[in-house]
Amino acid sequence: MNDSADMFGDTPPEDERDDTQPSAEELEEAGQSALFEPEALPWKQDDEPAKAAPEPVPAKEPEQDMTAPERALTAPESDTAVAVSEVAQPYRVLARKYRPQTFSELIGQDAMVRTLANAIERDRLAHAFLMTGVRGVGKTSTARLIAKALNCIGPDGQGGPTIDPCGKCEPCIAIAEGRHIDVIEMDAASHTGVDDVREIIEAVRYAAVSARYKIYIIDEVHMLSRNAFNALLKTLEEPPAHVKFLFATTEVDKLPVTVLSRTQRFDLRRIPTPMLQQHFASICRQERVEAEDEALAMVAAAAEGSVRDGLSILDQAIAHADLNEGGTVTAERVRDMLGLSDKTAQRALFGAVLEGDAKALLDAIARQYSLGVEPLALLRGAMDLTHKITVAQVGGSAEDAPTLEERQAIEEWAGRLSAAQLHRLWQLLLKGYDEVRQAPDPLVATQMALLRVMHASNMPDPGQLARTLQDMATNGIAVAPAPSGDAVASGAPSATAPVAVQAPPVHWQDLVDQVEHSGQLRAWQMMRDWVRVISLKSGELIFTLAPGMPDDPTGLLREALFQATGERWQVERGEGEGSPSLREVKEAEKAAEERKIREAPLVMAAFEAFPGAQLVDESDTLKSDTKWSRSA
Repeated sequence: MNDSADMFGDTPPEDERDDTQPSAEELEEAGQSALFEPEALPWKQDDEPAKAAPEPVPAKEPEQDMTAPERALTAPESDTAVAVSEVAQPYRVLARKYRPQTFSELIGQDAMVRTLANAIERDRLAHAFLMTGVRGVGKTSTARLIAKALNCIGPDGQGGPTIDPCGKCEPCIAIAEGRHIDVIEMDAASHTGVDDVREIIEAVRYAAVSARYKIYIIDEVHMLSRNAFNALLKTLEEPPAHVKFLFATTEVDKLPVTVLSRTQRFDLRRIPTPMLQQHFASICRQERVEAEDEALAMVAAAAEGSVRDGLSILDQAIAHADLNEGGTVTAERVRDMLGLSDKTAQRALFGAVLEGDAKALLDAIARQYSLGVEPLALLRGAMDLTHKITVAQVGGSAEDAPTLEERQAIEEWAGRLSAAQLHRLWQLLLKGYDEVRQAPDPLVATQMALLRVMHASNMPDPGQLARTLQDMATNGIAVAPAPSGDAVASGAPSATAPVAVQAPPVHWQDLVDQVEHSGQLRAWQMMRDWVRVISLKSGELIFTLAPGMPDDPTGLLREALFQATGERWQVERGEGEGSPSLREVKEAEKAAEERKIREAPLVMAAFEAFPGAQLVDESDTLKSDTKWSRSA
């Protein structure tokens, strides 16, 4: 029915129409503005003759071919304000707001982007991709970007797959908003069973509705059950030409080998700390937030290579900033938020350890603990300084130090400490870190651990000490002790120069044991049973033989001593009795012990009661086959 017809459906004549009533077009044109400006309605103009009548606005043709962002850009200001008010959303965290929308915005993954670009350009696209890496490096974002790149049609609707999706066509916008019907995103953590995979298997048979490819993005794919993986294998190996699979996981070692062999794998790297710092600085500029370089460096270091973790920390740091300071993100605020110790305090504590000042060390620990610094953070700071000093010692400079003061301190310590001291310091700090983490009282454990490190830093290097002792044993050189106070007071000359002393004595038993341990068993048996030592000192042996040995073992002994000690020995057979051999000494001791036992009153009484009794050794009894009688 016509809007201007009467109740019977007839159209009134032209001269009978009431021009004062608004038409349907005027009502539609007034639309939303009637809610805010009632005086702008055309039928209200007669009530206000003082105001000029508005010019009639021509009706606009519907722009059906334009996308939502284009309509918002071409709309009048009033319509744009209404549209913005209608789509206004609550605050989005930085990690979502700055999610990469193009491959050029994906930082730190140049190798993967180059591989994908070449594959698209040469039309060598795999049917399944696997993105793996630590949290927050862009696995899911990369999967969505690949979906965009494969389904982009360009602003004119005639484009093909490209590594630089336009972001303006309907597929790009729909994928970015997560509403594209042919891009199915599934969370494997909540869809782990065979039934979920069966739905995918049944759906891949049908062609894409509006896109070039039907794409399945499966996040945390390692959470699928074993049966679900087995059910997916055949489809994953030979999917239809219009289907692409994109997998993302943080634990690639949990995926079956049969799945890995059917996918093209990309290992996304951790983002370097300097690159993260630059990225966060760019975001702060876009957010119109002032941030100190040192504060951004702390945030980047705490992120541990994860962009999402870093943006979450940065979001918290911006909220933590003091409004009285203009909202600037300062290093002091970030340090307080993360529970980190001040760099100056870290260097003071580290210096107290190296100087051996126990009181200053305990005061520094107590001061940092009172400021809210965790005990583990103290040890972590000392370990970080040790690492920086070691790297500076190898590289020659500490260029990555954020401040000039820290750079000078690190370079000074790098020149003063040896590599062995730094490695020993690292091992002690690492052991202390594990102890503090498991201790019931972390503060006490930190104090004891750092005191142990302090005392150990004054100890000589084990390798150097061993070499010094070896030189002393070889050359017979030792440094005289410092003079006492009485000697200095009396004016006696101080003995600061090295003086010659006698070499440590060589024991025959130790020398025989060395020969045994070196494997010279024939020489060892000869030295133990037959050699009687006349004179023995370092590098020289004069001996004679016990009665009953006709051969001369001089050459055998000389070679055995060289193999055992690594030194050439002067071995001669001399004249005289010499000291008894080791076997003779042992036999004499055994005879003396047996005589002492026989002289004991109880044993003498036993022999008187049993005239035929024998005194035997327990070890000899175990080795003997003698049958003993129980009869008296």
